Amino acid sequence: MKKNMASADRIIRILLAAIFGYLYFSGTVSGTLGLILVILGAIFLLTSAIGSCPLYSVFGISTCPVEKAS
Repeated sequence: MKKNMASADRIIRILLAAIFGYLYFSGTVSGTLGLILVILGAIFLLTSAIGSCPLYSVFGISTCPVEKAS
């Protein structure tokens, strides 16, 4: 799978996942919305670890810096 996420994108996703996890596990957000946030946070963590977002691939988006030809 080709990487299509820059470092900044990955860091933002990890921070959002941490915030979502905190909101859910602290009891601030619960119920259906809480479960949606936990699932979204897990997806963010997974895509950050892999460095590739399937939706970016579908829409042809890439936040990776372009490598210059030598």
